[in-house]
Amino acid sequence: MGRAGTTVLAATVSAAATVAVRRGLGGRPPGGAARWTRTNHRGEPISLLEGPAVAAGLVAGALAGGGGRRARTATALAAAGGGAFGLVDDLAEDTTTRTKGLRGHLGALARGELTTGGLKVLGIGATSLVAAALARPRRASLAVHLMDVAVDGALVAGTANLLNLLDLRPGRALKSAAAVSAPFLASSAAPTTGSVLGAAAAAAPGDLGERDMLGDCGANALGAVLGSQVALAAPRPVRWLALAGVVGLTLASEKVSFSRVIEGNDVLRRVDAWGRRPA
Repeated sequence: MGRAGTTVLAATVSAAATVAVRRGLGGRPPGGAARWTRTNHRGEPISLLEGPAVAAGLVAGALAGGGGRRARTATALAAAGGGAFGLVDDLAEDTTTRTKGLRGHLGALARGELTTGGLKVLGIGATSLVAAALARPRRASLAVHLMDVAVDGALVAGTANLLNLLDLRPGRALKSAAAVSAPFLASSAAPTTGSVLGAAAAAAPGDLGERDMLGDCGANALGAVLGSQVALAAPRPVRWLALAGVVGLTLASEKVSFSRVIEGNDVLRRVDAWGRRPA
C-alpha cells in the first residue's frame, strides 16, 4: 500500500475509533456524567469525553498508518502519554489550589509540590523523550544522536502543551491542529497527518456544537502527535526552528492572551468563529 493509501487508512481508522469511543463513553461515562462535566466560556455545561475519544483515535490511527514500525509505535506512545497524563489533570486537579501555566507548575515543582499539572509536565516529558528515542535510530555520533533525541522530545512535549493553550474556545484547537498538519500530507509523515485529520473531523461536530471539549487529555494527545510529525519528517534545522517557535509562543502565552490577539485580528477572528454559535 502506498503513502496515499496508508494516509487514508490512518484517517479512517482514527475517525472511526474516535466516534466509537465517544459513543461508548457517552452511554456509560466512568464514574458518572457529572465527573466529566465542566463549564465552558458561556457558563454552560460541557463534556470532557471528547478528550479520551480523540486520544484513542490518534493512537489507533498512528498504529494503522505507515512510516515503519518504529515511527508508528513512537507516535502512538506520544499520543497515549499526552492523553493519559492530560486525563489525570482533567479529572484529579485540585481546583481549590489551582496552579496555572507552565511556569506555575514548574514553580510548584521547584518548591517540592507535585500538582497534577506538574505530574503532567513530567509524564509527558518522559513519554515524549522515550518516543523520540524510539523513532530515531542512531545514525550519527552519540553526542549528535542524543541532541537529536532531546530536541525531538522537547518538540513533542512542547507542542502538546502549546495546543492545550488553544483549547479555550470551541473548535480552536482542532482547527489549529488541522492547519498545522495539512502541509505534512506531502511528506513522509502523511499517515500521521491522516490520523490527526481523521480524529479532528470526527470530533469537530461535538466541539463546534459546544457539547464537548478536548480538555487536557485530547489537546495534549493531539499536540503530541503534531510534534511527532515534525520530528519524523523535518530535517534538523527545521526541527530546531520549530522548537524555537514552540518555546517562544509558550513564553509569550505567559504574558499575552491568545484569545485577545485572535479577537483583535479580523481574519483570525473570522476563522476562529467559523462553525461556532454566535457570541
